[in-house]
Amino acid sequence: MGSLVDPYNRSITYMRVSITDRCNLRCVYCMPEEGLNWTPSDELLSYDELIRIISVAAKRGLKKVRITGGEPLVRKGVVGFVERLNQIEGLDELALTTNAVFLKDMASDLYKAGLKRINISLDSLDPKTFSEVVRRDIFPMVWEGIEEAERVGFEPIKINVVLQQGVNDHEVMDFVDLTRRKPYHIRFIEYMPCANWDTWVKTYKPFQTVVDEVEKKIGKMEPVSGSNENNSGPAENFRIPGAPGVVGFIHAVSHDFCDTCNRVRLSADGDIRPCLFSEIAVNFREAIRNGCSDEEIDGLLDQVLYVKPLYHELDVMPKEKKLTNMISIGG
Repeated sequence: MGSLVDPYNRSITYMRVSITDRCNLRCVYCMPEEGLNWTPSDELLSYDELIRIISVAAKRGLKKVRITGGEPLVRKGVVGFVERLNQIEGLDELALTTNAVFLKDMASDLYKAGLKRINISLDSLDPKTFSEVVRRDIFPMVWEGIEEAERVGFEPIKINVVLQQGVNDHEVMDFVDLTRRKPYHIRFIEYMPCANWDTWVKTYKPFQTVVDEVEKKIGKMEPVSGSNENNSGPAENFRIPGAPGVVGFIHAVSHDFCDTCNRVRLSADGDIRPCLFSEIAVNFREAIRNGCSDEEIDGLLDQVLYVKPLYHELDVMPKEKKLTNMISIGG
């Protein structure tokens, strides 16, 4: 078997791995307040099964794994899973995305286990607005988790901000100013259509507008050299002169980055999706539980490569198909 290269000559080097669809928060853009029907435990891939898929992919050129959820820190044994991933030959980068609620207690163990990069979802610096977005009054716990992650050595700490017009867009400058004081990478993410179409239409704000508003207030920002898919993902990164931190913009809707897409998504129940906004998926769980060989896993990976679309086609999808349930596929 050769490298993980799709029909459009894109090398697939990055896998987002969801280890659970459960979450302890109820973010308004992600799921209803009452939660969802969680995947039964016996339908989730075990850590052994996840390791097996990732190990086979690593032999074919997979370089980076990001652990996601749901909220990955709600699943027991995640520190041990990080340790095992860190031992897979070929993996160069191991990252995790979290809401940071449990990070104060777990940051040190995760770092010692080999996790070196962490992304934290934080949609507001105001405790009141934050509680309205996540439907939980827990801002102090999240901020303490961020500070603990910085203390134990995670660098850079990337903070993801899903920007919504009329909800938290008035805080853009507060987040930008944070990069003057902290070496954090603040990454504003365009609100993608999910959960509720009418809400998305009302609160979506294209990022060129945001960039223009920021630069009108503080002047031209400096582009960060080397800002590309290989080291910063799809973010377009800038720095305020003299600031230790970075301001990034991920134009998830207004600009696609499909031509350089290097990723696939492994869901907690064993599907690999080659594109976020696509219903196409290849199931690995059934084959693994039927005793398949590594060669058969290779064959399933070839199927993933074969069906990976050239573009996400978000702009031509009917609106009902754009409503992707992010929590079930790891975002």
